[in-house]
Amino acid sequence: MQIVYTNRHKLHATDEIHIQGYPFSTWEVPARAEVILATVQAAQLGPVIEPTDHGSDPILAVHDAGFVDFLRGVYAATAECATNTGQSSPVFTETFATRYAGRKPRSFLGLKGYYAFGWGSPILEGTWEAAYWAAQCALTAVDLARAGERAAYALCRPPGHHASCDLYGGYCYLNNAAIAARALRAEGDKVAILDVDYHHGNGTQLIFYSDPSVFYGSLHAHPDEEYPYYWGNADEIGEGLGMGTNHNWPLPRGTGDAAYLHALDQVLASIRSFSPRWLVVSAGFDTLEDDPEGGFQMTAAGLRESGRRIAGLDLPTVIVQEGGYRLDRLGDDALTFLTELAGT
Repeated sequence: MQIVYTNRHKLHATDEIHIQGYPFSTWEVPARAEVILATVQAAQLGPVIEPTDHGSDPILAVHDAGFVDFLRGVYAATAECATNTGQSSPVFTETFATRYAGRKPRSFLGLKGYYAFGWGSPILEGTWEAAYWAAQCALTAVDLARAGERAAYALCRPPGHHASCDLYGGYCYLNNAAIAARALRAEGDKVAILDVDYHHGNGTQLIFYSDPSVFYGSLHAHPDEEYPYYWGNADEIGEGLGMGTNHNWPLPRGTGDAAYLHALDQVLASIRSFSPRWLVVSAGFDTLEDDPEGGFQMTAAGLRESGRRIAGLDLPTVIVQEGGYRLDRLGDDALTFLTELAGT
């Protein structure tokens, strides 16, 4: 299995943020990608390659152009970016617009809240470049799949599945899995996206909600109990021509291996019925017990078995990294899952 990685993710330096002299606390830090990289390299899972630059067109095939311009330019355009210590300040929004707002603002001050649905996703000087290259990692994994790889792993950071066409949040700015799926659709083939992160991939769902050619199936914590709260119920099944191609399996906190794998079997059966040519996996390892952002009781054995069952679909697969925040074992968790999909 080839691993697509770039150290440009470190430009999204969330571990170096200070707000009014106090450190900003977040679980989504550069060390996440680094511990995974170190583990897969030590295990010789496969070669690590740099992403190819596919330009902005594949991103704009998923994301609104105004939203992309905002992400690219908001940090530089925000006048209050320097603190009295000489350090640059992250861009956080203080207000949030619902889509019932009377107008779309023209200034970056207003757009900060127009394009965000949560507070905890800072935009730093290097955030756009890191997000751009995370998308290029996903697109390069698509290239590998098209070239005949059984499975290719995009070690993306920042993650992406909470980002919709014109909203960012949940640590996500560009939707790497959706960008990969749309690229795989370019030749007319059907694509299935399987989201196994602990949290529902609301952005991915919204992007493909009316698209009959892309199946989205997600196993996640019930939105009554966990983020992102407003999406992820079982009755969200798509709309218009996409009716029936969106499937959610919300699970209660405390779900263990047996219940999780039972639900996974249902998702996999739905994917088989859809008969896709390609599979994209949004891989989050925050499903395992004691993850600081999770609430399931899944074990490493359960994770290994889930990887084995997903591999049983026998589809060329692009694996896109999403969540997983327990750093002392994140690399091992990723390796456990990836080894099964690599067939090694």
